[in-house]
Amino acid sequence: MQPVEIKKNIYWVGAVDWNLRNFHGYSLARQGTTYNAYLVKDEKTALFDSVPATHTEEFLHTLRSIIDPAAIDYLVVNHVEPDHSGALPKLVELVKPEKIFCSPVGKQTLLSHYHREDWPYEVVPSGQTLNLGQRTVHFLETRMLHWPDSMFSFLPEDKLLISSDAFGQNWAASERFDDQVDLGALLDLSANYYANIILPFSPLVQKLLAKIKELGWEIEMIAPDHGFIWRSHAAEIVAKYDQWSRQIPGRKAVIVYDTMWKSTETMAKAIAEGLIKTGISTRIMHLKNAHHSDVMPEIMHAQAVLFGSSTHNNGMLPLVADMLTYMKGLKPQGKIGAVFGSYGWSGEAVKQITEILQSAKVEIVVDGLRVKNVPTVLDLEECMEFGSKVAREIIARVPE
Repeated sequence: MQPVEIKKNIYWVGAVDWNLRNFHGYSLARQGTTYNAYLVKDEKTALFDSVPATHTEEFLHTLRSIIDPAAIDYLVVNHVEPDHSGALPKLVELVKPEKIFCSPVGKQTLLSHYHREDWPYEVVPSGQTLNLGQRTVHFLETRMLHWPDSMFSFLPEDKLLISSDAFGQNWAASERFDDQVDLGALLDLSANYYANIILPFSPLVQKLLAKIKELGWEIEMIAPDHGFIWRSHAAEIVAKYDQWSRQIPGRKAVIVYDTMWKSTETMAKAIAEGLIKTGISTRIMHLKNAHHSDVMPEIMHAQAVLFGSSTHNNGMLPLVADMLTYMKGLKPQGKIGAVFGSYGWSGEAVKQITEILQSAKVEIVVDGLRVKNVPTVLDLEECMEFGSKVAREIIARVPE
């Protein structure tokens, strides 16, 4: 790819991964991703982050089109995860940097990844600055957003925040800026990224946003390590992170299920009718057709999550177990839940799912509903009332 000047003498020099379909355990459908790196040319020239080892040659080709790597003075590692540092060994060999700037935990993480004690590390805790000449770089540790080593680099003269994995999204494209694509689609992918990567660290996001406000940083542009650069809608994505990290739900329910012979699916549809007729926005998601990472953004925006599964081998169906494990790890807060399912002779799935939801701090608001074999008309009426009960619980918690 060609480099793109995002501010005067500041360039995007990353790589595009058109074919990536699985990222951090979630599906990218058809969109792929980008690995963004940024070159700042000043009296001292600094390169911020790099790309996976698999994209090293593509990255170096882009970089060489505007600078001889040997002319770079500093490397800044905002995040050590291999998709942002995999090219580092080759880069260090070519650049021979005066210093490699990283957070205190970043140095430990670099050592445990690359085992190079001879590299010229320069540890920069929060509050430390780097003078490049006409510009300064202000460093802010962002531990656990989303790795312990993560940090931000802010260039106040350009009002530019190089934000590591925060404010990113996965979308492979030839364009580089938020105002070159549909904003609604971009925010949807940003929500997907938040729900699948950042969600468990939401309390830390709130603290970070407060810290940025306290520091008085005037941010005009946000350059994340994945996806599009926010040059026209930086304030909007910051506001979205504030909203998403507060985990304030809407009047919405998500029904997540798997089924063997359609009985649990029939129950799910009847339960949805009970929710809908009581005024609740409802999404039904069959796990044979919806990847667990597609479900999480829906759960993030919902007050209630209802799980359904047939009983199979004295337990729940495997896709339901996968979804529960994935969701529990992402720690959505303040959710209410309910469980239903059909069975042939034992019926343990409802009890097992209930226990997992409770361990994930989901409040179970109605007793689990089980139907033997194929639901009758009376069973389906009970399913509708089941949905209505959950709906009333949602209304009690979420004001108009």
